Amino acid sequence: MEFFRISKDIPFMRHALVFNVISLITFILAVIFLITKGLHWGVEFTGGMVMEVKYGHPAELDKVRAALEKIGLRDATVQSFGTSEAVLIRLPSRQDVSGSELSEKVFSALKEDDPGVERQRVEFVGSQVGKELVENGALALMLVSALIVLWLWIRFEWKFGLAAIIANLHDVVIILGCFALFQWEFSLPVLAAVLAVLGYSVNESVVVFDRIRENFRKMRKASVPQVINNAITRTMSRTIITHGCTQLMVTSILFLGGETLFYFALALTIGILFGIYSSVLVASPIVMWLGVTREDLVKQERPKQEAVV
Repeated sequence: MEFFRISKDIPFMRHALVFNVISLITFILAVIFLITKGLHWGVEFTGGMVMEVKYGHPAELDKVRAALEKIGLRDATVQSFGTSEAVLIRLPSRQDVSGSELSEKVFSALKEDDPGVERQRVEFVGSQVGKELVENGALALMLVSALIVLWLWIRFEWKFGLAAIIANLHDVVIILGCFALFQWEFSLPVLAAVLAVLGYSVNESVVVFDRIRENFRKMRKASVPQVINNAITRTMSRTIITHGCTQLMVTSILFLGGETLFYFALALTIGILFGIYSSVLVASPIVMWLGVTREDLVKQERPKQEAVV
């Protein structure tokens, strides 16, 4: 299925240096934001309290936030949870009050504002657990990256694996840089989105790489830049259809999924947009600069030995 067909190949590789300079500048800025500002870690990583309460009517989140602000808890995260009657409240750890005292203080404030509120559950996350989550998340990211390189090495050639992981880690760092710049909360759903983007971007890279390998067999007299330009041009229709449908679904989550899924969908949106760019305009030039040749992908036919009489 094709949305449109382009008759003439677009010379992407002619501007490969420009594309990668833009990517390098964006990458450096993201690293600077991560170093200077750091991530705004969620309660799951820093430790704190999670309380779920339920009202007998659709909860008014602004009134819940106002009730918590009256008792000095301005750093509380309040969001709907599952239904319009259920509310999830997350608070970071505090040195001046214990977890049980904090939960009673919060529930008393909510009870005073609305006597019909019910406490469903209270959970406490220690700082040690949060530290382990950070370490396990980083380990998962490194393990996924290593396996992607290995898989692409086996399926194509090591140059393709190296190019793909450079481009895809570029997407991950940019997502983290955006969250550091705007101090959006980095929670477990966002970490899941980052890992999903890593796999999603690889899928786009593999589609282009497959076409490059196919072109090396068909376009025997074409140069490497011409082969790559043709591969990107011929997959553009598929890219627009696939990413457009995916982004349509993610956009619906972004605007209709509520506060619980907002940053998850936001991370996916950033990843999808940069994933298209990096998979096509970053990974492919790197493959070209690493010196990929037709011999790397197409096995040479050996002449048959004449039978000895």
